Order: sequence, then C-alpha cells, then structure tokens
Amino acid sequence: ESWRGCGSRPRRLTVGWRRLRCCVGQGAGLRPALEALSYKMVEDELALFDKSINEFWNKFKSTVSDTSCQMVGLRDTYKDSIKAFAEKLSVKLKEEERMVEMFLEYQNQICRQNKLIQEKKDNLLKLIAEVKGKKQELEALTANIQDLKEEYARKKETISSANKANEERLKRLQKSAVVYKDRLGLEIRKIYGDKLQFIFTNIDPKHPESPFMFSLCLNEARDYEVSDSAPHLECLEEFQENVRKTNNFSAFLANVRKAFTAMVYN
Repeated sequence: ESWRGCGSRPRRLTVGWRRLRCCVGQGAGLRPALEALSYKMVEDELALFDKSINEFWNKFKSTVSDTSCQMVGLRDTYKDSIKAFAEKLSVKLKEEERMVEMFLEYQNQICRQNKLIQEKKDNLLKLIAEVKGKKQELEALTANIQDLKEEYARKKETISSANKANEERLKRLQKSAVVYKDRLGLEIRKIYGDKLQFIFTNIDPKHPESPFMFSLCLNEARDYEVSDSAPHLECLEEFQENVRKTNNFSAFLANVRKAFTAMVYN
C-alpha cells in the first residue's frame, strides 16, 4: 500500500486499530474476564506490530536517507567528473587545434620548400642545358680553330715556298740585271707597290741615255703581270702571256728590248 508523508504511521494501520476498538466496544455483553483478556492480547499484538512497523519504517527511512545522500554524492561526483572531463576535453581540443594549425603551417612550408626546390631544379636543368650548348659551341669553335691552324700552316708553308721561289727569282733577276746593265744598258729598280721597274738605255743611237721602261710584279696567282710601259708597246700583253707559259724571263726581256728598238727605227 502507498504511504502518505515521511515520518508518520501508515494510514491503514490506524484504521484497523479504530475498527478493533469498535468491535471490542460492541462485545460489552460478554464476560468481563474474557473481554479484558482479549483486549489485552489485542493491545499486545498491536503494540508488537506497531513496534515492528516503526522499526521497519525507521530502518527504511534511514536506508532511503543514506541512499539519497549517496545519490546526491554520486550526482555531485558525476557533475565534478563531467566538469573535469569537459575541461580536459576543452584543453585537448585546443591542443589538437594547435596541432592542426602547426600541421597546416608545416604543410605550407613544405609546399613552399618543394616549390623552391622545383624552381632551383628547373634553373639547374637550364644551366646544364646552357653548359652543354656552350660545350658544343666550344667543341665546334675548337674544331674551327684547329682547321684554321691547319689552313694557316698550309698557307704559311705555301707562302714560305713562294717566298723562297721569289727569292730565287730575285737572285736570278739580280744576276741578270748585272749582266743586262753591263751589256744591254738595263737597270732594275724596286718601286711602290712591290713592283720592279725595268729601264733600258743605249737603244736610241742619237740619244743613248734616253730611258725605255716598263713595270713588272707578281699577282695573287703568282704570275708575271706587266704594266706602265713608256713608251707604250702594243705587243706587251703578248709578251706577258708568253713569259707566263714558258717562264723564260731572259727571252721576255730580250723581246721587250727588241720591240723598243724597232719602235725607234720605225
């Protein structure tokens, strides 16, 4: 049965007690001894029952009170635990947020470093390509220089050979000049432009000292080239072609002198 209020006797027990008194009052016509005994027994039973109920009630109330205190304590402990856990969780979340921020910052730094490394790698590859290109250019330039050196050596040898030939020709001309000067009245002079000027005298009997002259040089093909004749000889070009073919310079000089002599007598 349900109870009303804490610390009071149960309502049903009180009602039973009143009904029992009423029944005892109605049996007043019985004998007084039986009535007194029955009444005393009922009183004792009720007292024992009331005592048991009170003990049970006190024990139950104490238990409920202890349980309530324990529940309150557990509730406070739970609240404290929840609060401490919330604080720890908040600290943990803040630490994790800092860790995430640090991770993102490190990730950005790594991205920047990777970008710089890639740029340096690209620059290095460009430098390597440029070095390879310069190396190829250097090799080509070295080969060209070697070819030029070889060509220069060949030309130098050719020039040296030509100079030797010219020296030999000059020696022969000098010897011939001496002979021609003594016998034919021929004088040879070196003039501007690396030319030799040949001057004949003793051609005109009336004027033995009158000069008859022409100039001679070697062209780029190392052939004789005659010019500047005075007086002018029409057959000088023919004599030039003959001396180039025969290389007989003495016959050439003789033919030129004969042409000047024929001009005087004609």
